[in-house]
Parts: sequence; structure tokens; C-alpha cells
Amino acid sequence: MARLFGTDGVRGLANSDLTAELALELSVAAVHVLGQVGVTGGRRPVAVVGRDPRASGEFLEAAVVAGLASAGADVYKVGVLPTPAVAFLTGMLDADLGVVLSASHNPMPDNGIKFFAKGGQKLEDSVENAIEARVREPWTRPTGADVGRVKDHPEGLETYLAHVVGTAPARLDGLRVVVDCAHGAAYRAAPEALRRLGADVVTVCAEPDGLNINDGCGSTHLETLSAEVVAAGADLGIAHDGDADRCLAVDATGQMVDGDQIMAILALSLREQGVLRHDAVVATVMSNEGFRLAMRAAGVEVIDTAVGDRYVLEAMKAGGYSLGGEQSGHVVMLDHGTTGDGVLTAVHLLARVASSGRTLAELAGVVRRLPQVLVNVPDVDKSRVGVDEGVTAAVAAAEAELGGTGRVLLRPSGTEPLVRVMVEADTAEQADAVARRLAAAVQAELAL
Repeated sequence: MARLFGTDGVRGLANSDLTAELALELSVAAVHVLGQVGVTGGRRPVAVVGRDPRASGEFLEAAVVAGLASAGADVYKVGVLPTPAVAFLTGMLDADLGVVLSASHNPMPDNGIKFFAKGGQKLEDSVENAIEARVREPWTRPTGADVGRVKDHPEGLETYLAHVVGTAPARLDGLRVVVDCAHGAAYRAAPEALRRLGADVVTVCAEPDGLNINDGCGSTHLETLSAEVVAAGADLGIAHDGDADRCLAVDATGQMVDGDQIMAILALSLREQGVLRHDAVVATVMSNEGFRLAMRAAGVEVIDTAVGDRYVLEAMKAGGYSLGGEQSGHVVMLDHGTTGDGVLTAVHLLARVASSGRTLAELAGVVRRLPQVLVNVPDVDKSRVGVDEGVTAAVAAAEAELGGTGRVLLRPSGTEPLVRVMVEADTAEQADAVARRLAAAVQAELAL
């Protein structure tokens, strides 16, 4: 059987790849693994369950709750809430596990199941493997008073809002902001958090009907937000994805401010406050070189990881860093949360704008994004990247041509016989020319 867990939980086409039966079985297995951690004195395991507004989330939630309770876990149903809110509530309620039903930025027909461990922590690979190993295993079913009980927990939204608002280093009075909620899980939390801090908030795509999540809106379709910011005469705009663990922005002219720029703004703000631990920020190898140059100039170290917010989080925990994230808008602020949190990120980004008296465009200008070209080279032996002398020589020549103002990155695909060639340079023309020469060298040297 192929591994069920991907880079961010179990995800697929709802009611085809991800069925009610699988959701129930995974939930039972999760109780058997996670429910045994920290449960003492005969207390039953406790689980927190939340979801985004997808139509399929309704039956999948029922299946998950049935699996948890049938395995003897008491369940708090928190309803439609952002993924980071479920993680936070898992810790606040001292639950043994949290479960989120969401496919994040994926189209509506997809859905996913993500588990959190005690404290709202993401699962390590070994724990995911343990859960998979126990799917469909024989088990003794509790009966009578030993079955789990299920309770609605509507106060979860208010608890999460109080937490996020309480972290703000400044109020947002005087700022007019447009918030694109992607018809997703943050349709209540995102606008309300900013309003409580004094912002004048205009909402778009905040009317989920179960079918319209991420449909031409949110962090993957910034054109909707850009147009509304200009039309509303707003200072800036914020865009979330379906489960609101991402935050991207646009300035007053509708120009995008990406995750690299947001991290740079927050890094400088946190250092000014004296809370940027080790004067460092954690980012993936795909973060733009312009971000690295800006951080280097400011005296902030950049710690590189593989692509994926889980790797960012692992590096942050291992090194004791307070800030990390991805170009896509996953930003982790470990002093305030256990995972990427789009609403939290927006609060701190806007607080920096408000307290500095500068526009978002001015603050984002600290990063000059270098033109980036990505070329996929198919049908090659990706295992030889890094050891083939011809490819190594071609990379060295490309790096020499770019000097200290560009960057070359070769990334073998995780699932295909494919190598991704990424080049950043001072100009788009130079980036394109170097990328295509390097791709041709990879094809010639590594062809299958």
C-alpha cells in the first residue's frame, strides 16, 4: 500500500481517495497512537476536531468523530475554524490530539485530514508511520460507559481570537484593509481579529457555501484582492488560503507582497523589539535571493531548509529560532503558535505598518526580488545530481557568471524522473539564458 500521509497530512479527492471509511479508520488509529501519550489516572483521551467549509467536510467530520469516540476518545467539535486555531485549541484544552479536515489551497473537490499531537504540535514522520501501521488492525472496542462522548465547543472561536489579538504589538487604528478569506475557514476570524485592533476592514470572499472555497480568490488568486484594494482606496490587502495557515498581501497599488517580503518585515520588527532569537530567520531553499541579500545587509542570518513548512518548523525547534516560513506565505511565529498562522501573521504585519508610520510598499521594499526562472528537465537520472562531473562543472560556470548577485539551485523531483533548474539573476534575460543553458547541460549529462 502506498504511504497515506503526504507532506501535510492525508489528502485527495473527497469520497474517492479520501472516503468516510478511511477517515474513520485513520481516526481510530490516531487514538491508539496519540491517545496513549500523556493519558494517566484512567482519564480518557481527548480530541479536538475542526474543519474548513468544504461540503465534503460535513460527512468527513461525522466519520472522524465517530472513529474517535468509538475508540474511546472524548471529542470537542469546534466547527469551521482555521487550521492554526485547531492547533492552538488542542493545546489550550489539554487535548491528546487535534484533527483538521481541510485541503488548504486545493480546489473544493479535494479534502484532507491533518493530525496534531498534544500541545498542537505537528506529527513527526515516525508518528505518522505508526498511525498508518495501525489502520485496520484488530482492536478491542470499548462499550457502555467507556465509549467517547462528543460535545460542541462553539467558544473555540472566541478563545482563538483573544489569543491572536492579545499578541499584537500595536493597534491598527487608521488602517483601511481588505481581507480576502477565500470563502474558507477564516471567514469570521480574520476580519474580526483586525476589527478588534481598530482597523477599518473590508471583506471579500467571506461567504462560504461549501462549494466556493478557493474559487478564483484567496492567496492563490491575488488578482481579486488587488482589484478590491484599489477600488476601496485601502492601505493594503490580506489574502488567506482555504484553511488560513497562509498569509499573502498586496500594497495600496495592488502589487503583491509575498512570503519572503513578509518574513523580512517581521524579522526586522522582531529584532527591533529584541525578540528575534539568535538574530536569524528560517526559510526554504526556494526563498528568493533578494530576501537573503536583504537579511544579510541587515545583519540577520538566514537558515535554509528543504521545501515544506514542516522542515521549516523542524529547523526552528532544533535551533531555538522564533521566526520562519516560506515564499508561499506560510509564516511560523513560534513565540505565539505551533504552526503557520495566516491570521496571526496578518495581525503582526499590520501592526508593523501601523507602528512604523510607513506604507506596506515602503516596508516591503527592503527586499528587491530577483527575477527567477524555473525550468523542469524531464526523463533524467535525478540521483546523479550533485555527483555528475559534467553537471557540477556547468553549475560552477553558471554561478561564476552570476557572481554574488544571483543563485543556482538544482532540485530533484520527489516523485518523477525530473530535475528542476532554478536560476535567479539581476535581470530576467540573464536568469532565462543561464537557466536554459544549465537545463541543456543537465539533459545532456543525465539523460536516461
